[in-house]
Amino acid sequence: MSVVSAVPFMKPLHMRSPVHQGRRHTLPASEFRSLSPEDAISVFEIEREAFISVSGECPLHLDEVRHFLTLCPELSLGWFEEGRLVAFIIGSLWDQERLTTDALTLHKPHGTTVHIHVLAVHRTFRQQGKGSILMWRYLQYLCCLPYVRRAVLMCEDFLVPFYQKLGFKVQGPSEITVGPLTFIELFYPVRGHAFMRRNSGC
Repeated sequence: MSVVSAVPFMKPLHMRSPVHQGRRHTLPASEFRSLSPEDAISVFEIEREAFISVSGECPLHLDEVRHFLTLCPELSLGWFEEGRLVAFIIGSLWDQERLTTDALTLHKPHGTTVHIHVLAVHRTFRQQGKGSILMWRYLQYLCCLPYVRRAVLMCEDFLVPFYQKLGFKVQGPSEITVGPLTFIELFYPVRGHAFMRRNSGC
């Protein structure tokens, strides 16, 4: 509405600084992990700033963020820098070929399509490629989930080239509108990446 590691959720090794160097870091410099309901407020603050200024609408309201992080936290991914959330993705399962308005609020546990609701980056970390990196890691993770066959999302026209560079294909105009906003629906063929799944350590 962004090749770091072969194993998407493998955390980087962090060496402790020798004592004589002074201050010792207790938080990893960079961490990727699934989100939880406790992260909802940080998620919503980033989302609100990112989307309200551009389109005037948030893909997910705070209660919806909590809803999805409770039902399917494993389909979310957050990027943390020294314990601070800097970028995130929230997804849920869907069971139809195309998105409908129900897909905006429902999680279908037996679905094989991941609906990516939102990708957002904190304003102070934009223009650094973090959105592309985070999405790449997320898609590699989806390739490790045997029940996922594809990922879908909808975005405004100007964002289509960004997602195409990541391997998404245009499916056509979305039937979903939000006020005056219209969207393009794109999909990513996770099933077609079986080779990646076999060679990713999953």
